[in-house]
Amino acid sequence: MSFPADSLFRVTHTTDRQNMQLLIQLRWLAVVGQVVTISLVHWGLDIHLPLTEMLSVLAGLVIINLACIWWLRWRQHDISSADLFVALLADVSALSMQLYLSGGANNPFITLFLLQVTLGAVLLKPFYAWAIVGVTACCAVALAFFSLPLQIMSNRGGSMHTLYLIGLLISFGLNATLLVAFINRIMANLQLRDARLADLRQRAAEEEHIVRMGLLASGAAHELGTPLSTLAVILGDWQRMPAVSQDSELMDDLHEMEQQVQRCKSIVTGVLLSAGETRGDAPQTTSLVRFLDRVVEQWRSHRQPANFEFRKQLARDVPIISDTALQQMIFNVLDNALEASPGFVQLWATCPADGSDDEDGHALLELVVTDSGPGFRSDILAQLGKPYQSTKGRPGSGLGLFLVMNVARSLGGHIEARNREQHLGGGALVRIRLPLAAIALHDEQHHDANARTPVTAG
Repeated sequence: MSFPADSLFRVTHTTDRQNMQLLIQLRWLAVVGQVVTISLVHWGLDIHLPLTEMLSVLAGLVIINLACIWWLRWRQHDISSADLFVALLADVSALSMQLYLSGGANNPFITLFLLQVTLGAVLLKPFYAWAIVGVTACCAVALAFFSLPLQIMSNRGGSMHTLYLIGLLISFGLNATLLVAFINRIMANLQLRDARLADLRQRAAEEEHIVRMGLLASGAAHELGTPLSTLAVILGDWQRMPAVSQDSELMDDLHEMEQQVQRCKSIVTGVLLSAGETRGDAPQTTSLVRFLDRVVEQWRSHRQPANFEFRKQLARDVPIISDTALQQMIFNVLDNALEASPGFVQLWATCPADGSDDEDGHALLELVVTDSGPGFRSDILAQLGKPYQSTKGRPGSGLGLFLVMNVARSLGGHIEARNREQHLGGGALVRIRLPLAAIALHDEQHHDANARTPVTAG
C-alpha cells in the first residue's frame, strides 16, 4: 500500500514550514531578550559593554528575521533540512558574536549553545544535526581563547563570582523555559504530521479497496454483457414468432422483459464507464443545467419517488463532459435519502456568482440533498465516509456514502452530512461541494453570453 508522492510532499512541506515559523518566533524572543539583558548589564550592573557593536549584531539579526519572513511567505517549494540548518546557523553566528563582545567563554550565557544543539537534533536530519554540534563546539572553543574582556566600571571585588552564578542561573532558566516551550510545539507539529500521514494511509487503503471493487464490478459487467445480449436476441425472435405475436398478454410480458433487459444492459454500461472502460460510445458534451436535468429525470423514472422536489439556482451554465461517476454519486445520495424517507426527498443545486468560492477562489457547485427521515445516528456521523457504516444490517451495505466521499474527493470537493433541526422537519442533510473547474469543459469557444445567464427552477 502506498500513497501519492504529492500528498506526502504537502504533509512534510506544511510541517517544515511550521518549524521554520517557530525558529522565526524564537529569533524574535532572542532579540528582545538580548536587548533586556544588555540594558540590565550595562546600566544596572555598571558593566561596560560595546553597545555599538552589540546593537549592530542585533540589527543584523532583525534584518535576517525579516528576510526569513519574506522568503517563507513567497517560497512555494518545500522547506528542506538544509534551509532549517542555515536558519540555525545564523542564530549560532549571532550568539557567537555577542559572546565574543561580552567576555567569551567567561560569559555564563555560553550555555545557550545547548539550545541550538537541541533544536538541531529535533528539527534536522542527522548529518545537519551533527554539523550544528561541530559548529557550536568550534565556536565555544574559539571563545575560550578569543574574546573582548568585560570592563567593570565599579570595584566589585569578590562579588563577581556572585554575578557569574546569577548569570548562570538566568541562563539555565532561559534554556529550560525555551526548550520546554518550543520542543512541545515542535513535537505537536510532528504529531500533527504523523496524524496527516495516518490519514493518507487510510485514504490509500480506501482507494485501493475501491480499485478492487471496480475490478470486480467491471469483470462482472463483462461477464453479464454476453448473456444479456443473448436474451435480447431471443426475446426479439420470440416476438416475431406468429404463435407468440397473436397472444397480446404474452406480447406484453415480452415487452416488459425486453425493457428490463435493456435496463440491465444500461446498468452494465454504467458500471463499465464508472470503472474507466467504454463500450465504443464517445463522451458526450453537455451543459451543467442539461446534465442535472437529465440526471434528475433518469432518477425519477427509475425510482418513481412519491414526493420529490428539485430546485436549482445557477448563476452560470458552463459546458461540461457528461461524467458517469458524478451521475452515480448523485444517484447514491438520492437513493439513500429515498430509502430513509420515502415520503419526501429534495435536491437543491446552487452555483452563485459569488459568495460560495473555496479558499483558493474557485467557484463551487453545491448539491444539497435533504429528507424527512430519522436522520443519521451519531456513530454514523462520527465515522462518516468509512466503508460498511450503515443501519441497514445487510451484507455489502454502507458503501454508498463511502463511494460518494471518494468520488467527491477525487474531484477536489468534499461532503458534509448532518441532521436537520426538528423545527425544520428533521431528517438528514447531505451537502456536496465541488469545484466548478473540476467538471467544466475548458474550451474558450463555449464561454459565450449564454454561459453567464442565470438559471433558476423550482
